[in-house]
Amino acid sequence: MKNPNFLAIFVVAVFALCSCNSCSKSDEPVNKPENENPVDSVPSQVPVDSVPSQEPVVTTAFVKGADLGWVTEMEADGVTFYDADGKATECFALMKQLGMNAVRLRVWVNPEKEYCNYCNLPDVLVKARRAKTLGMDVMIDFHYSDWFADPSRQLIPSAWEGKTLAGVKEAMVAHTKEVLEALKSEGIIPRWVQVGNETRNGMLHPHGQLWDNNGNIENGWQNYVALSNASYDAVKEVAPETQVIVHIDNAWDNNEWWFNQFKALGGKMDIIGLSHYPQTTSKTWQEMNNLALNHINKWAKAYGKPVMVCEVGVKSEADEALAATVLTDFLTRAKKLEHCLGVFYWEPQEYGWWKPAIYEKLGWDAYNMGAFTMEGRPAAAMKAFE
Repeated sequence: MKNPNFLAIFVVAVFALCSCNSCSKSDEPVNKPENENPVDSVPSQVPVDSVPSQEPVVTTAFVKGADLGWVTEMEADGVTFYDADGKATECFALMKQLGMNAVRLRVWVNPEKEYCNYCNLPDVLVKARRAKTLGMDVMIDFHYSDWFADPSRQLIPSAWEGKTLAGVKEAMVAHTKEVLEALKSEGIIPRWVQVGNETRNGMLHPHGQLWDNNGNIENGWQNYVALSNASYDAVKEVAPETQVIVHIDNAWDNNEWWFNQFKALGGKMDIIGLSHYPQTTSKTWQEMNNLALNHINKWAKAYGKPVMVCEVGVKSEADEALAATVLTDFLTRAKKLEHCLGVFYWEPQEYGWWKPAIYEKLGWDAYNMGAFTMEGRPAAAMKAFE
């Protein structure tokens, strides 16, 4: 057994380093809101060896999907999407032509109050109907926020502010059921549901926050797992066959500590969800792809759950040929992994430096990892999904 005083000093030292890193980073997103990571790592609280190796079972065809959360806003702005021959084509139909068989749709609780009038329930229903008409599977991504949720921001919805943990849990469960029941009433049963988006630092802060610049938050892990499990149970109550995903960022990073802690506290999940942006660190894209693919295999076996890459993105607008090489390498190898369910591209349809109204309002740069050319046609990277 390790000396407890030594361990305590070690933990404090690591968190002090993480805090310094966090303070040095800007609040403005470099690529997209979900891809911010103010804390690069935290010390493991449950040893890796304490989790017995298990073999997940994958019996379905490889999923090739797109997150199309922005599409209705883009259309309202007059953006048109074109096929390889320059023919104007409805975006969902175009994705299907390009080999995609699923869509991912984020849900915000009350975005119109401060941010926009998209990704709320009515907007999600519009997009889900279009997917259903084309026979495409649907993933619902609950952010449990009025805005993008990621490790740097897990803002509680404005309507839930001032509630106790129990009150927030009740509101979250009600919101989850409302969305899923609305979809179900139209014959749309999501194949997958994410209970939170990139929840490496928990969700619904401050209630389910795991740490801040001072280190671990007392009861943070217990609160987060309680919230996540309540959402899991709510999904199963409405749609028992729907697979529930627990999603964190940075597939390349060594995140065993996170899954160990989640499982040790009784966290429920059917699928491990990861994000992967191989051109966003100082590492080479080859290193990034290798790390991510190795982790997919390792974690699937360690926790007995298959893995879905819920977000991927490359920089086609910067270098189309390189982006195609990076993505093709990743998808070709991911398809060969026994325990990888599939890959979703995050907002592939973005092009021409389009950005949503809220980005304009905040003075942010456009998202720079769409997979279309500046003329609105599929870039070479999209061939990886064929």
